[in-house]
Amino acid sequence: MTNFSDRKEFAIATAKDAGALALRYFADRDALVVDQKGAQDWVSEADRNVETFIRKKIAEAFPDDGIFGEEHEPTKGSSGFDWVIDPIDGTTNFVNGIPAWTIVLAGVSDGQTQLGVIVEPNVDETYVAERGAGATLNGKPMRVASGVALDSGTVSVGYSNRVEAAHVIPVIAALVERGALYHRNASGALSLAYVAAGRLLGYVEEHMNAWDCLAGQLMIAEAGGVIEDQDVSEMIKDGDRVIAGTPDVFDALKAICEGPWD
Repeated sequence: MTNFSDRKEFAIATAKDAGALALRYFADRDALVVDQKGAQDWVSEADRNVETFIRKKIAEAFPDDGIFGEEHEPTKGSSGFDWVIDPIDGTTNFVNGIPAWTIVLAGVSDGQTQLGVIVEPNVDETYVAERGAGATLNGKPMRVASGVALDSGTVSVGYSNRVEAAHVIPVIAALVERGALYHRNASGALSLAYVAAGRLLGYVEEHMNAWDCLAGQLMIAEAGGVIEDQDVSEMIKDGDRVIAGTPDVFDALKAICEGPWD
């Protein structure tokens, strides 16, 4: 198995530095230039500049790697290793002063996500996963919740302007009917990290982009959870549905989601 430890350590350091840069923009939000890409879909100069910062770091350290990011055009690589980055996941929170947003880096090769880093600067938490090497939160091993039924825990449900609201409402209703609590914090990456850390039982969203979910999905899998099998290349190209959870609830979550999304 190829060792990606050098890139993992680089990703951790870069995400933390990017988080520090984003925090400076967050502290001066009144001066931010913010544009609207669509309904409830925002992008700020902080998003663009943080992604530029991360891209520059990657180009300096691994010039032959490819880069896919939310705010800029892809950079084609020749090494066979690609970075998939979201400079600020949770921009709506960011621009409204809500301290629930993250810096997200995933590393992909051989059709699989090999590493993932999610940094939440406001609470100084760093989530890390490497394929086959487990997942950690601030350097300590993470495990998904164990032995907790739906009616004793919380599930996060994502929603964006890429899907119809009519598809989301039945999912939330089904969860509530089964006694689960419903959670949404407007950062899908952070919610996935919370599943890996045992804080949430699961996360579902009808459509996510790769930069929002690849890192968190790997964390959940490495922390003992279950994720849907997906083609990483297709995820990067078009995005797809995401269902992830503990072994205790994954099948139930998938059954709930199959109904309204058929």
